[in-house]
Amino acid sequence: MTATETGVEAQVPPGAVATGLTAGQRLKAILGGSAGNLVEWYDWFVYSFFAVYFSAHFFPGGDELAGLLKTMAVFAVGFFARPLGAWLMGLYADHAGRRTALTAAVAMMCAGSLIIAVLPSHETIGVAAPILLVTARILQGLSVGGEYGASATYLAEMAGKRRRGFWSSFQFVTMVMGQLIALGILSLLQNSLGKPELEAWGWRIPFVIGALLAVVVFWIRARMDESQSYENARASGAERARTMMLFARYPKETITILGFTAGGSLAFYAFTTYMPKFLTAKAHAQPFAEHTATAITAGALVVYLFALPVFGWISDHFSRRATLWLAFGGGGLVAYPALQTLAATTNPWLAFGLVSLLVVLLSGYNSVSAVVKAELFPANVRALGVALPYGIGTAIFGGTAESIAIAFQRAGHEERFYLYVAGMMGLAFLTIFLLPDNRRHSLILED
Repeated sequence: MTATETGVEAQVPPGAVATGLTAGQRLKAILGGSAGNLVEWYDWFVYSFFAVYFSAHFFPGGDELAGLLKTMAVFAVGFFARPLGAWLMGLYADHAGRRTALTAAVAMMCAGSLIIAVLPSHETIGVAAPILLVTARILQGLSVGGEYGASATYLAEMAGKRRRGFWSSFQFVTMVMGQLIALGILSLLQNSLGKPELEAWGWRIPFVIGALLAVVVFWIRARMDESQSYENARASGAERARTMMLFARYPKETITILGFTAGGSLAFYAFTTYMPKFLTAKAHAQPFAEHTATAITAGALVVYLFALPVFGWISDHFSRRATLWLAFGGGGLVAYPALQTLAATTNPWLAFGLVSLLVVLLSGYNSVSAVVKAELFPANVRALGVALPYGIGTAIFGGTAESIAIAFQRAGHEERFYLYVAGMMGLAFLTIFLLPDNRRHSLILED
């Protein structure tokens, strides 16, 4: 296959091969792109963390676990909107620019959070309440699906060759910061309000905060610089991205991303967003108190936050595949015994250590997730190539993680969920062998 057939030749027209960014300009662009990512994921995780308090407003009747299961099914619906958002925003980012797509994504997230914040209960408006909740979650799913591809592409293109792994890791650093802020607000409200107040109206507060933060980020993103990779591709007259181009010309890359996203996304949601519910599960002999489970998860996320850039740095000096092998090989071996021990222990320090171990191993994947995917595709199809297979894999495996875990729990077979997580991480480990060494074969051609 020739360079013309792959579309690679169109990426670097004469006189337009370098970004020309100073270190300060590069840092400003990365921080600007990351700020929106933080708010996007804060809004996304707030739903999961506060679901136990608002589920009865939209799904009344039945036992508490059944209501939570329905609310988490809506969480999964948001995930299934993510491939559509990834597809639409991926095409949009490749056609209209990364900055334009990122601005549109955060606007949708603002709208979704605002709807949930002011949505009347089932008692007030009947069946319209859960329908509108699903609508809001679909908006958030479209937003996050679109955010990932555009954000991963933008950060990888703006980072520069020598530190691309390190700077791209900040996509997940800001994602974890969004989780931590959501957990911090959860902890603050749990300690300042009683459970009746949280269930009555307190759960609306974090959604209002998210909508307001999204407005601020919209203003920031509207003033960001466009990436030189996109500008070069547009100036060269590169073929415009089309959906079938992705599957026809880059089938190996697309399948590879699907494979390791399946294991990585499932593990991420099992070890982070589901963890507070897992630690407080009534199916366990002696479940942790809510505030203790929140503190354990938050502490582990702080460890995670610092591990991510370390693994990004390692990937720049050794290889992306090395950190991925550690993440999925080590994680696949540790997941079952760690989750089994967490279900039995009453020691919060042991629980903190085990959750920290799981997320540190997983950071070998999350730190390089964005850059590995971006380096596999030329600029004219890069955002779509990053976003669409990731969105599909995350919807199928990440979006259903909590619902499957709760279903196994209700059936009295929780240990099968541990096997499921470990098995998918093992499958992702095998997928990594399909990857090239991106430090030598990266298709991001600008510095």
